[in-house]
Amino acid sequence: MVRDAATGEVLAERAAGIGRATNNVAEYRGVIAGLAAAVELGAAAVDVRLDSKLIVEQMSGRWKVKHPDMKPLAAEVTALVRRFGSASFRWVPRERNTYADRLANEAMDAAARGLQWRPPAAEVPEPEPPPVRNRLSGWQDAPEPPTTMLLLRHGQTPLSVEKRFSGVGDRPLTEVGLAQAGAAARRLRGCGAVAVVASPLRRAVQTADLVAAEVGVAVTVDEGLRETDFGDWEGYTFAEVQHRWPDQLSAWLASPDVAPPAGESFADTARRVRQARDRVLAAYGGRTVVVVSHVTPIKTLVRLALEAPSGTLYRMHLDLVSISEIDWYADGPAVVRRLNDTCHAPPDG
Repeated sequence: MVRDAATGEVLAERAAGIGRATNNVAEYRGVIAGLAAAVELGAAAVDVRLDSKLIVEQMSGRWKVKHPDMKPLAAEVTALVRRFGSASFRWVPRERNTYADRLANEAMDAAARGLQWRPPAAEVPEPEPPPVRNRLSGWQDAPEPPTTMLLLRHGQTPLSVEKRFSGVGDRPLTEVGLAQAGAAARRLRGCGAVAVVASPLRRAVQTADLVAAEVGVAVTVDEGLRETDFGDWEGYTFAEVQHRWPDQLSAWLASPDVAPPAGESFADTARRVRQARDRVLAAYGGRTVVVVSHVTPIKTLVRLALEAPSGTLYRMHLDLVSISEIDWYADGPAVVRRLNDTCHAPPDG
């Protein structure tokens, strides 16, 4: 994958199934494909980043290329490098190379189906949907009632008290958290919801159970609504992560495609949240649903409704047991009606 050094924009993607080969051959083929793409783009200089220390050391001249299978590949890389004014090779840990890993997996999956990988731009575009008028909430009569999602963040847990990364770790609500969830449930008593859909994590299910008891419906669990997997950062504060993983944290904050070590990227979270949203809309179209989830999925749903860029996640704040509300219309538009409503939250938390 080739990025613009100044803007971070992805300029080119390359991926291919290469059959049975060693990881070193695959890494060299990846470097060759990336350099060739950079040549096509007219780049004057390149900074090659990959998670193969072997190739970094060999291309930097510190290690000799001894294996006969590697020599022609190394020679091809060297020939490509000469086409740039300057070139450097830098090792990065695998968790900072998730974009390239994804391309490799896509190519292997395609090869397993007997297909060649194609970049998104090469795919046959879907037919354009018929144009729809943009709806201004309250200005036009809707032809059909929207699907209303009442998005409820769960109550307090031991990790939220100390502001620690809390992803897929399955911690229960504290006593304060149960009180918060109870207050939110009473606030939602007359909301007219026909369903309560929750993340499978215990803190969300406990909150959802109290809401469902007040509303008078059963809880349905959707895996797509769970929190982002923060991997090795689970249970640490932001300051602790910044101290122990400074480079990884900077990369994570800079791009939604970067995942924490052994974790999940915001881009991956967005894909499954979008799928969960579509399942809810298909099941409860035109009605009201309470969705009990976590900070990242709720922010993602708001971002999708606003058709806003991924960086919007960092521009929203959600308190514990806050309620946000989105109307999703059948012909496409969505309207955010409230965000981070905490009028019902107890004074002690």
